[in-house]
Amino acid sequence: MKNAVIVFMFTLGIFLSGCATQEYNTATGKEDIMFVGTDKEVNIGKNIAQSIEKSKEIKLDPDPLMTERVSEVGQKIASVSDRKEVKYTFRVIDKDDVNAFALPGGYVFIFKGLVDKISTDDELAAVIAHEIAHVVARHSIKRLQGSIGYDILRILMAVTGAGRGDAGRIDSAFGQLIMSYSREDEALADKLAVKYLKEAGYDPWAVVSLLKKLQESDKTAPIRPYTNYRSHPYVADRIRMVKQELAGEVDFNDYMNKAIE
Repeated sequence: MKNAVIVFMFTLGIFLSGCATQEYNTATGKEDIMFVGTDKEVNIGKNIAQSIEKSKEIKLDPDPLMTERVSEVGQKIASVSDRKEVKYTFRVIDKDDVNAFALPGGYVFIFKGLVDKISTDDELAAVIAHEIAHVVARHSIKRLQGSIGYDILRILMAVTGAGRGDAGRIDSAFGQLIMSYSREDEALADKLAVKYLKEAGYDPWAVVSLLKKLQESDKTAPIRPYTNYRSHPYVADRIRMVKQELAGEVDFNDYMNKAIE
């Protein structure tokens, strides 16, 4: 508990110590009011990433080949992203969850369960491109500006093993981080993922095949607090929007919330 509070107070101090600036967001093409500059954002992400990697409850995958594969694909996507001033770091968590998340400042974590589920580097690139897009658009920092670090405290308390029921809180904390993005944020990340896959030489239709696999995974996975919100219609919505982005048209099945037998 003590270590979590120390790291949290340090992170919160970084967060609150700057003045607001108006910055152009390359992802949205709009001007954003930001309290956190890039250097501070990277420090925030670094603090959280270090806490995750040092946690007794969370283990990084021991397979160096898997981590190398993820990093190689990740760096290809990062090289064409709209935010190259950030040094991207990629890690694989040794857990069967079919998920991934990005921390502020370019720290991307993918669960082993998701890497095992995808079949091609194109789909892996789709996962990574989506997460990098969140970093480019600074979605998590914008959320942190609204919550003033509340969710960071919850995550740090969970991953540093403070108190009872740590494993459940870790799942909950990760879930809150993953689920914090709005539907508009997710739609933008999908759109940017299509763009980055094209520019890096990957098949952009892999975004669609990946989303379909996530859709099937949602149907069979046990219900958890944060998966309650990842409903089939939501993923179907994302598939429809990506198809619209890729081909300019969709078919009738894309408007259905339920598969037609």
